[in-house]
Amino acid sequence: MRLHSLTVQAFGPFAGTESVDFDRLGDGGLFLIHGPTGAGKTSVLDAVTFALYGRVPGAREAARSLRSNHAPPGIKPEVTLEATIRGRRLHITRSPSWMRPKKRGTGVTEEKAKVTVVELADGEPRPLTNRPDEAGQIITDILGLTLDQFCQMVLLPQGEFARFLRAEAKERKASLERLFNTGVFTQVEDWLVDHARELGRAAGGAESAVSRTADLIAEVGRAPRPDAGPSTDGGTDLEALVPWAAELTLVTAATAEDAGRVAAAVAADRGRARTALQEARDLIERRQRHEDALRSETALAGRADERRNLEAELSAAERAAAVVPVLRTEEYRRTELGKADLAAAERLALVGDLRAEDPDAAAPAEPTIASLQAAERARRDEVARLEHLRGDADRRACLEREIEALDRRVAAARRELDQCRARAGELPGQRAALAAELAQARERTGSREAAAEALDLARQRLEAARNCVRLRAELGAAEQRRIDAVDAAQAAQEALLDIRRLRIEGMAAELAGRLGTGRPCPVCGSREHPEPAVGDAARPTPEDEEQAQRSAEAARERRARAENAVTSLTERRSAAEAGAAGLTEEEAADLVADRQRALNEVDAAATQAARMAARLDELDAALDEARDRDSELSRELAELAERRTARSEEAARLTDRLTAAVGADADLAGRMSRLSGEAELLGAAAEALRQRSTAREELRGAERESARGLAEARFATAEEAWAADRGADARRTLRERARAYDDELATVRAALADPELARAAAAPPPDLDGLRSALDAAEDAAEHALTWHDHLARRAARLSDLRTELDRGLSGSRPARHRHAVAEGLARLAAGTSQDNRESVRLSAYVLAARLERVVAAANDRLATMSGGRYELRHTVDKSAADGRKRNTGGLGLRVLDAWTGQERDPATLSGGETFIASLALALGLGDVAAQEAGGADIDTLFVDEGFGSLDEDTLEEVMEVLDSLRDGGRAVGVVSHVADLRARITTRLRVVKSATGSHVEQTG
Repeated sequence: MRLHSLTVQAFGPFAGTESVDFDRLGDGGLFLIHGPTGAGKTSVLDAVTFALYGRVPGAREAARSLRSNHAPPGIKPEVTLEATIRGRRLHITRSPSWMRPKKRGTGVTEEKAKVTVVELADGEPRPLTNRPDEAGQIITDILGLTLDQFCQMVLLPQGEFARFLRAEAKERKASLERLFNTGVFTQVEDWLVDHARELGRAAGGAESAVSRTADLIAEVGRAPRPDAGPSTDGGTDLEALVPWAAELTLVTAATAEDAGRVAAAVAADRGRARTALQEARDLIERRQRHEDALRSETALAGRADERRNLEAELSAAERAAAVVPVLRTEEYRRTELGKADLAAAERLALVGDLRAEDPDAAAPAEPTIASLQAAERARRDEVARLEHLRGDADRRACLEREIEALDRRVAAARRELDQCRARAGELPGQRAALAAELAQARERTGSREAAAEALDLARQRLEAARNCVRLRAELGAAEQRRIDAVDAAQAAQEALLDIRRLRIEGMAAELAGRLGTGRPCPVCGSREHPEPAVGDAARPTPEDEEQAQRSAEAARERRARAENAVTSLTERRSAAEAGAAGLTEEEAADLVADRQRALNEVDAAATQAARMAARLDELDAALDEARDRDSELSRELAELAERRTARSEEAARLTDRLTAAVGADADLAGRMSRLSGEAELLGAAAEALRQRSTAREELRGAERESARGLAEARFATAEEAWAADRGADARRTLRERARAYDDELATVRAALADPELARAAAAPPPDLDGLRSALDAAEDAAEHALTWHDHLARRAARLSDLRTELDRGLSGSRPARHRHAVAEGLARLAAGTSQDNRESVRLSAYVLAARLERVVAAANDRLATMSGGRYELRHTVDKSAADGRKRNTGGLGLRVLDAWTGQERDPATLSGGETFIASLALALGLGDVAAQEAGGADIDTLFVDEGFGSLDEDTLEEVMEVLDSLRDGGRAVGVVSHVADLRARITTRLRVVKSATGSHVEQTG
């Protein structure tokens, strides 16, 4: 990835629009981003990460508001970045959400975050997305880095790596997991623990089930459960339950078999007693049936006369049933004839009324069926003839509607023609007046371009005059700050010289303080020290000199910043005075107002002339249109008059023809309706006469059928047949009563003829009470024996089932216990708590340790150069000082090997400068390894943020050599620092300047 350009507006400390040309900064490979503390050096990097991912790194993301507090209320915060990622040139513009002033009314409203990502392919822009949720994912997919990985590999924040160097294993593990995405191994550890816990519950449940089964066996078998000893795997030895359960089951089964044989013998005795009692009951029942048959025979003999009367009534009803339908038909035909006579009379009366109303109508004087049908045909023929004239009537109505429409169009055309001629007479006068006004307006229009240029020049002078006032005040304040900074720098330098002078004067005493008995003097080499020098107890120490040196350097840097600020403000004030051309702010404002009024007058005259010219064109067009419309309307009136004359002549011819056909009726439709109605009336009368004749014939046939039916059924009159009729239900009831009598008589006679009933009547009665007492005693004995046998049999069957269930449970618990032991061992091994894991290293820490070893190897390549071969980072599985006594924290330890002493040191013991070079080397190594993990991402632009102030001259030189080596392959390296010495070493610089109105950037080199 290579950055090309960055533009920010109202973002962070930048109130206005600031641009950074990374292509020009990266030409030399190494560039410096410097400026005072709080100016916004890190905000430049925040803008890059915000453009790419829509977020800023670290705690600054929690602030939520990225808009500059220095920016005017209506200015939108926006970041634009152009970069090449994996050969694809992208143009990204992103705005955070912010509170903008409402367009109407007062107050503010939230403006949502926006983004556009455009790819520049062959010079043509190709939009990729404008959705914030998609933009970050697209950048992550193309670059191959998440936000955390990008911040670790590209921004190299030294403060965070110093914490990483000294952190405890838990914090280091979290950082490495976030960077290398190895959280899946932590999930494996958690899964193993959960899996072992789940298998433990399953194994415990299986053992509990076996124990419950053994308890049930003891309860069912009425025998105590034997005690179970411990097993070899630490559990309970459940196998001892098997022989105990087998023996108890066999004993119970044998006892059940003995009880079964006793129950079978007692059941046989009970069966014989039941048979004897049932035979006695059957004998008594047959004796009772014989007595009942005798009584029923006597009762049936007394009902013989009732049976004969029932047979006679049923015979008469059957004969009447054959003739009654014929009698009903005769009555129906007589009723139908009465209806036909009434209908014929009504229709003939209507025909008589028709002849009375129109004596000349073709209605017969004495109507018959034939005469009525002839009169009907005559009227229908006339209707058919008139039907052919219906088209003439429709055509005449259509012609009348067309004539009315033509009359309306003629009237409208004449009105429009009059209006058009009146308009054509008014337009020439209006055009002449407007042309004169247009000529006068064009004379008032001057050169607008000259007026606009004059206004722009006046505005530039007003802005320059205002800048003069502001810059004079700022320059005065800057001069005072420069004077204060020069005084402070001189005082700090004098304090440093005083301390050095005092140290030199007391150097002998300082050397004497380091002497020891038997140790050689560093000056003369003697091991004897008879009179060592004694100095003042308040003499300065080397630490005092180092503190004074740092104070002097800081004072010099503040003096340089103050002098640069004065120089910059002086140059800007001179440029502003030249732009104002000697005018004051009030004079420049008056000049702007005068030039604005002049431009407004020119614009107003031009606008008026344009409106008049357009109106003149409209009048010319209206006059031409009026003349053309006059000709069109004249032609249209002539055509309409010709068409109306033709329609009127055709309508007159049709009217004469229809008048002759209608006669005395009102119109053609009325005549056709009247004739159709009369034809319907005559047809109905003929049909009524036909139906009356048919009804008479049918009545005579029905009378003949009735006489024949009465004779066949042997009835003298119809009244006798009606009296004998009983209906279907009544006849069915009579037949059922007769059949019931006959059936009962047959049943009684069959019972009296049965020999078994006769023998039972002759036999002596049995002793039921004695037989019943014997059966009760047999029932009690059998019930007791069977109950005891069933109880023992159920107990034996239950014990057999429980023994099978016990065997099944024991077989099932063995693999469950084995699986739990294996899972528990794996979970403890992965968690670092197993005795087999002697180093107490978790699985996730082991995976991260492999990454950390590669990081340490890559870091040592650069640390050897920066430390002059003195220091080397080493990965260890031991706990560091920061880990304390925490468990399972091994595997991610870091130690520092000091080649001068041959001893390993904890990173917490390194000094500030040593910590910086070690953390810088670690950051670079971590970035290399993370790039390889991300698929070999090409990072052509990276930044090193702060930390250089803690280095001496020699170490700084070595660090710079390492940074120079990062430029291999065309890589651009940006150093972010406020250390003054770096400005002399790095000529290409981006300076961030802060002020009360917001920061801005200056690019040099």
